[in-house]
Amino acid sequence: MGAGKRGVLTAAVTVVCAVTVLAVPGTAFAAPAPPPGPGATASPDPGTTASVTVVTSDVELEAVRKRLDKLYRAAAKATDEYNAAEEKARQQTAQVVRLAKKIVEGREKLDDLKDRAGAAAAAQYRGGGLPPEARLVLSDDPQDFLDGAGRVRQEQHATKGLLGEMTRTQRDLEEYAEDAREQMRKLEAGRKVKAAAQKRIETQIEAAEKLEAELEQEEKERLARLERQAAARAQATWLSSGVLDDLTSKATAQGRKAVAYATAQIGKPYQWGAEGPNTFDCSGLTSQAWLAAGKTIPRTSQMQWQHLKRVAVEDMRPGDLVIYWADASHVGMYVGDGVMVHAPRPGRTVTLAGAGSMPILGVVRPDPAAE
Repeated sequence: MGAGKRGVLTAAVTVVCAVTVLAVPGTAFAAPAPPPGPGATASPDPGTTASVTVVTSDVELEAVRKRLDKLYRAAAKATDEYNAAEEKARQQTAQVVRLAKKIVEGREKLDDLKDRAGAAAAAQYRGGGLPPEARLVLSDDPQDFLDGAGRVRQEQHATKGLLGEMTRTQRDLEEYAEDAREQMRKLEAGRKVKAAAQKRIETQIEAAEKLEAELEQEEKERLARLERQAAARAQATWLSSGVLDDLTSKATAQGRKAVAYATAQIGKPYQWGAEGPNTFDCSGLTSQAWLAAGKTIPRTSQMQWQHLKRVAVEDMRPGDLVIYWADASHVGMYVGDGVMVHAPRPGRTVTLAGAGSMPILGVVRPDPAAE
C-alpha cells in the first residue's frame, strides 16, 4: 500500500474510532489480541532495488477488525431497541383496535338505553302526563290498586336500573376513550424511539461499510481470516475451561424442531429487523425458530434474556439460546457439540459458529416445562 492509501486507511480508522467511542465502549472479543505481525513487508520493484511497496500490516488490520466489531455491535444494540419498539407498537395497535371496538359497542348500547328511556317517557305522556303513583291513587278498584302498586314498584326499580346502566355505560365510554388516547400517545413515542434507533443502525453500518470499502480485496480476505482466527481463539479458550465436559445435550421434541428450523436457514443473509423467511437478524432467527416449534418467545435478545428461564451453561441443551455480551445484544441457538447457529451481522449470512466464540452473558431455555 502506498503512502496515500495508508493515509486514507488511517483516517478512516480515526473516524470510526470517534463514532465507536460515542456508541459502545468495550472490546470486540474476550480472547487476547493476536500476536503482532510484521509492521510492513517490502518487495523489490522488478526495475530497481530502491523502490518498495508497503502493505497494510496484520496489526493495522487487527485494529480495523476491532473497530468494525464495535460498530456492528453498536448496530446490533440499536437493532434490539428498534425491534422492541416495533413489538410494543404491535401490542399497542392491537389494544387501540380493541378499545375502538369497545367504544363502538358502548355507543350502540348507550343509544339503545336512550331509546328505552325515551319510550318510557312517551308512555308516561300518553297516560296524561301523570306519574304512575298519581294515577294509582285515583283508582276506584282496590284490586287494581294492589296490582298497580306492585307494577309501580317494578317500574321504579326498572327506571333506576336503566338510569344506572346509562351512567355506567357513559363512564365506560369515557374510560375507553382516555385509554385509547393514552395508547396513541405511546404509539407516537414508540415511533420516535424506532426512528432514532433506525438512524443509529444506519449510521453505524454506513461507517463500517465505508471502512471496509477502503480495503483492497487481498486485505478484506486477510481481515476475514483474522475474524475467523479471533473467533477460533475465543472458542478454544472456552472449550479449554472444561465447560462441555459433563454437558448433557439431550434435546426436547420442541428443541429439535427449533434447531431444525434454525439450521435450515443457514446461508440466508442477515438483515436488521428481519424475521424471515428470506432474511433474519439474530433474535428474528431464534424467535421464528421457536415459533416454528410451536412456542412463542419474546422478539428481542434482551427480552429473551429478561423473560426466559436461565440455565447454567453446563446444563444447556440443543434449542437453548445463548445470550452474548453484557448488554444482551446478540443471541444464537445452541445445536450441540459446542456449536451454535446465528445470524451474525450485516454483510454476513446465517451460519454455524463456536458457542464460545463471543463473550457469553448466559443461557436461557424457551421450553423449561418440557423437563
